[in-house]
Amino acid sequence: MKRVIFVKDLEYAYPDGTVALRGVNFEVSEGECVAILGPNGAGKSTLLLHLNGILQGKGEVEVLGMKINKENLREIRRKVGMVFQNPDDQLFSLTVFDDVAFGPINLGLEAEEVERRVKEALSLLGLEGYEERMPRHLSFGEKKKVAIATALAMKPEILVLDEPTSNLDPKARRELIELIRRLDMTKVIATHDIELAAELCDHIAIMFDGRIVKDGGPELLHEEEELEAFGLEAPTLVKLLRRLGLQPKTRLDDAVSLLKSK
Repeated sequence: MKRVIFVKDLEYAYPDGTVALRGVNFEVSEGECVAILGPNGAGKSTLLLHLNGILQGKGEVEVLGMKINKENLREIRRKVGMVFQNPDDQLFSLTVFDDVAFGPINLGLEAEEVERRVKEALSLLGLEGYEERMPRHLSFGEKKKVAIATALAMKPEILVLDEPTSNLDPKARRELIELIRRLDMTKVIATHDIELAAELCDHIAIMFDGRIVKDGGPELLHEEEELEAFGLEAPTLVKLLRRLGLQPKTRLDDAVSLLKSK
């Protein structure tokens, strides 16, 4: 598979001296849905901010064959859509249309193409008719969707999401998970939501103390003791099946098929 993200020996310290990344090595292949898991302070958000050059630390970061540097930043930011944890950090215009149109306008696109992209992005998120709504009057879940729409309007090849389900009620969380599932592109998700990772992701990376300490497939979510050592819990299905003496599964359909076969 084609490699679309390559990170080697990445280190980063904030201006106050806080060390956030301590030699991160990380790769993502085209089409993968990747979950970056870890406790607060592990470095997840800091790593994401390096993937489109918002932060630039020591080490090597390459995205879609381009090194993160001044010459490539504009193109990289066009191709890597970033969705922040708090949508209020991303939405600053008077209307939803203006927020979603901001990126395409800055690409120099014609007004007709800008409008087409806005409508298409909002439609993908189930937000038809929201163009003239004021973002500050939306629910938190609706704001999250609009923030994703601002990224999708840029037609990115990679979508990067920081804690997409945080602070959502169960209905809004389920809707957002299904929306993310339907997006046909490479996705990198930093999250505490291990159930989301179990449902959506085929590549799991676990961060702890500024390093990626585990990197592999969904089977990493079967390792209860190791997950606990890194401040995480195994998915509910894994714990249930293990306590029944059965082979752990992370997807509900797989667990149902296993139980029916017994």
